[in-house]
Amino acid sequence: MEKSPIIDIVKKSCPAVITIVISKDLPKIEGFYMVPFGGQSLTVPRMGEKKEKTKIGGGSGFIISPDGMILTSQHVVADPKADYTIVLDPEKKYPAKVLARDSINDIAILKIQAKNLPCLDLGDSKNIALGQAVITIGNALGEFHDTVSTGVVSGLSRNITALGGHTQQAEQLRGLIQTDAAINPGNSGGPLVDMNGKVIGINTAIVAMAQNIGFAIPIDYAKKDLEEVKKYGKIKKPFLGVRYILLSKAISEKNKLPVDYGAFIVRENLGESAIVSNSAAEKAGLKEFDIILECQGEKITVKNPLSSILQKFEIGKEVELKILREKQEQIIKVKLEEKK
Repeated sequence: MEKSPIIDIVKKSCPAVITIVISKDLPKIEGFYMVPFGGQSLTVPRMGEKKEKTKIGGGSGFIISPDGMILTSQHVVADPKADYTIVLDPEKKYPAKVLARDSINDIAILKIQAKNLPCLDLGDSKNIALGQAVITIGNALGEFHDTVSTGVVSGLSRNITALGGHTQQAEQLRGLIQTDAAINPGNSGGPLVDMNGKVIGINTAIVAMAQNIGFAIPIDYAKKDLEEVKKYGKIKKPFLGVRYILLSKAISEKNKLPVDYGAFIVRENLGESAIVSNSAAEKAGLKEFDIILECQGEKITVKNPLSSILQKFEIGKEVELKILREKQEQIIKVKLEEKK
């Protein structure tokens, strides 16, 4: 057999890489009927009143403690109404509880009731170097378990807009590791491992219509979330309480706005409010159609969004916001609160 450190790392890592099966109670199909359409007949399922557990998707994850703590991508387990089952092998399946979801960094922490499980060690993503060798492991296409790919770190501190989760909403992800190791649908949530066998990232996204361009969340982001879950039982994030659109030159020109950067406070849907009731934003006097230009001196842009800036501060911190209201700049002080 070929002597390679990759073989040893994979042998050690694969037992701790798991499959996440997503299922939901959906109406049971009780038959089919024909519907005329465009001179032809379409076959349409007849949905009954009874519901049955139906698999609707899957993803990957990895065990980080012998007692069943698991890391994965938030978009894999984003649906709060779904059930999640962890598959270690065909004979070992466990229901999973989602302990925390970090939608800003696309990280989720799960727990299963088990003991003496194989687990992976977490490495350090601060000292990653361009060109260093890496390994990805996951459940490719939701079908091919323990799929292993090798490659190198192709880029650092990448910012992308990704679609994911049951809502398919666009999310801004920042500071990502880029790799040419193959990441496929179903691999999301699996580990990016270095040549010491330690996890340095969580596989999260690929670029459609491109080859060998994948992204992983630095593991140091997850370490911070894990500390908070262990200490508080949840992830504590500072919360402002506004709905907004990040302005760009194109958006500002189209809507005839006076600036081409900042967070434009505006509701997304009819019937909702742009300012969350009883939030820090409401208490500070922020209003719909205000444009938040800066937060604590940092300019808000598409590449440096408000949500990322707020993560730098502790709950209870008072920050200064420079806003534009009716073409007049103002400074408003806001005391950040915990997101409920």
